Amino acid sequence: MDIARIASAADTPNGASVAKDKLDTDYQSFLKLLIAQVSNQDPLEPMDSTTFVSQLAQLTQVEQSIVTNANLEKINQRMANVEALSDVQLIGREVTAETDRIELRDGRAALSYSLAQEAENVTVIIKSIDGTVIRELTGQPRASKVSHDLVWDGRDVDGLPVPDGLFQVTVAASDATGNAVAYQTESSSRVEELTFRDGYPLLILRNGAEAFAGSVKSVR
Repeated sequence: MDIARIASAADTPNGASVAKDKLDTDYQSFLKLLIAQVSNQDPLEPMDSTTFVSQLAQLTQVEQSIVTNANLEKINQRMANVEALSDVQLIGREVTAETDRIELRDGRAALSYSLAQEAENVTVIIKSIDGTVIRELTGQPRASKVSHDLVWDGRDVDGLPVPDGLFQVTVAASDATGNAVAYQTESSSRVEELTFRDGYPLLILRNGAEAFAGSVKSVR
């Protein structure tokens, strides 16, 4: 029986119950094997019980480890519930998080971006949700590892005002050799809902973006 594999299973998320079932099965197999060997041993040459005692000791250690992990899983779940209760307070608040969605409200949309390395050319592109280009803002700041704030005045490529709504933002940045430069965009939006994904609280924002509470950069 693979005792190491049982112990490894106990270390995975929700693994304690799985490992417990496997351990119960192996206990039964162990006892059947022990009874069979004792029943069929030669009375004049009794079997060496060292191996069985050693394996029984290992099974006992694994059982104790499983109980410990099960208790830790319960503690972790309770801590997650406490964290979720604190995240409820974010509903209705304005938060800043990483996203490519921006909100145009009252003819104004604020966003920020950062570059992985210094760029030669930077253009911020505003698109409708279906991907149609609305505006290209050329000549933006090029410094790397700095957050650059930008405000879109809500006008399209022809200078006409665009109705308030949700839009996508991308950054076309390239270095001196024409290679693309990686970037990250952020914007602010109100938290509309708190839900859960894989047991972790997830914030649903008004701009349609989703963000884990731990990734929120600021709250207003």
